[in-house]
Amino acid sequence: MQEEINVIEKNKTWELVDRPNDKDVIGVKWIYKTKLNQDGSVERNKARLVAKGYSQIPGVDFHETFAPVARHETIRGLISIAAQKGWYLHQLDVKSAFLNGVLKEDVFVDQPQGFVIEGEEQKVYKLKKALYGLKQAPRAWYGEIDSYFSERGFQRSQNEPALYTKIEGKSDILIVSLYVDDLVITGNCVRLITEFKSDMKKKYEMSDLGLLHYFLGIGIIQSDEGIFITQEKYAKALLERFKMIGCNPVATPLVVNEKFQKEDGSGEADATLYRSLVGSLLYLTATRPDIMFATSLLSRFMHKPTRIHYGAAKRILRYIQGTIKFGIMYERNVEPKLFGFCDSDWGGSVDDLKSTSGYTFTLGTGVFSWASNKQKSVALSTAEAEYVSASTATSQAVWLRRIIEDFGEKQKEATPLLCDNKSAIAMSKNPVYHSRAKHIALKYHYIRDAVEENQVDIVYCNTEDQVADIFTKALARERFVYLRGLLGVKQQSIKGEC
Repeated sequence: MQEEINVIEKNKTWELVDRPNDKDVIGVKWIYKTKLNQDGSVERNKARLVAKGYSQIPGVDFHETFAPVARHETIRGLISIAAQKGWYLHQLDVKSAFLNGVLKEDVFVDQPQGFVIEGEEQKVYKLKKALYGLKQAPRAWYGEIDSYFSERGFQRSQNEPALYTKIEGKSDILIVSLYVDDLVITGNCVRLITEFKSDMKKKYEMSDLGLLHYFLGIGIIQSDEGIFITQEKYAKALLERFKMIGCNPVATPLVVNEKFQKEDGSGEADATLYRSLVGSLLYLTATRPDIMFATSLLSRFMHKPTRIHYGAAKRILRYIQGTIKFGIMYERNVEPKLFGFCDSDWGGSVDDLKSTSGYTFTLGTGVFSWASNKQKSVALSTAEAEYVSASTATSQAVWLRRIIEDFGEKQKEATPLLCDNKSAIAMSKNPVYHSRAKHIALKYHYIRDAVEENQVDIVYCNTEDQVADIFTKALARERFVYLRGLLGVKQQSIKGEC
C-alpha cells in the first residue's frame, strides 16, 4: 500500500485541497492482487488504490470514456509480418499506466483509509491525473500516450488507432502496437528499437520484458524457423475450470450433419454455466480458428441453452483436450502477399433458415484473420449466400490491405479472394445480373466497386480447396484435418517456452 502511495505522489497524481461545497467527492478503496502458493496459502503481492467510479455522474465527473485498443487480427498480422521478415518482437509494460493520464474534469476523492494526513482530516485530494477505477481513466491514458508518440515522430494509423509507425531514412521502420499499457514493438532496425525503449523509460515507469513471450493470454514462441502462437496455458486452465482435464479426446469439435435449434426437447441447461463456457471458448479462438465455427454456432443459443447445446460445448472441450498443444505457425522467409478465402452454406440455421458466412486471410503462411457469422437475411439461392459472404470478406480485405500498408508492405496488385461459386463471381463482376440481384441489400454490392478499383479480385477455386469451408459447417474428420492444416493450425514443433 505504501509503495502504491509513493508511486501516486511521485507521479504528482493529486494535490490536497479543501473539500469543495458544490462538488461530489468520490470514495476510494484498496484492492489486492493475490498469489496462490503451492501449499495452498494465499499471498497478497500487490495493493492498488482504486476510485469508486460507479459513483461518478455523467457530464459532471466524466464525459468521454472510450479508448481504442489493437484488434486481435492486427496483432496477429504484425506477428505474421515479423515472422516472414525475420524481425523479432519485443514487449514493454507501463507501470501504473492510468496514473499518467491528464484529467480534463475536476475530480475530487477522499483520502485513502490508513493514509489520512493528521490535522488535515477534512481535506480531500483533487486529481490532476487519472486514478484506477475512474471511468475516463483509459481515455485519459490513451490521450497521453498518443500525444507522446506524435511528439516522437510516430505516425498513427488511420485504420487502427492503436497502431503507430516511425520511418527513418529510406527503409528503417519501427512499429508499435498498443493494448492499454502493453506495447508490442518490432521493426527492421535494432537501433530504433533500442532508442525507443530508452526514451520510454525516461518518460514513464516501464518494465522492459525483452522478447515477446506472453501477450493477452497468448503464448508467443520466436525462433529462427518462425513464430508460433498458442493458448495452451489458457486451454489447460479452461479444462480444469470445467472439470474436463484428462477427458477422452475426439477428432472433431462437432458431429457431422448435427443440427441445433432453440427448442429441441432435451430440457434446459444451466444458462450461467453455458454462457461462461461458450464465452471462454470464444476467447480461445484468438489462436484456434479450427473451433471458430463450432463456438460461434453455439453462441447463438446463449439466451436459453438446452442440454444438447451444453453437451456440444463439452465436446469442443474434448476436442481441445486432444489438441491442447496446437496453435498457429508463421514461417520465416515467405514473401508477404495477402489473399483470402470466402464461403457460405445455404440455409443452415434450422430456426430461421439463414446462411452462415465464413472467410479467412493469410499473408502466405498461417492465417491471421478469420470469421464465421450468420447472415442478416435469408438467402434465396446458394449464389446469393455466396455473394453476401464474398461482400463481407471484401470489406475485410480492403481494411487489411490498409493495415498491411501501415506495416510497410503495400499490396501493389489486387488481393485474390477465392470463391467456389461461379454465379456469385459473375454477379460481383457483371451488374447485368439484375433479376438475380435486385432484392439484395445495396451494401453488399460494395464488392463491385472494390473489383473495379482493383483492390480485390474474385477468383474461382474448387470446393475441395476451399479453406473457408471449415467456418461454415461441421465436417468429417478427414476433410476437417486437411483444412485445419491449410489454416496453419498445427502442433508446436519449434523449441521454446511461452
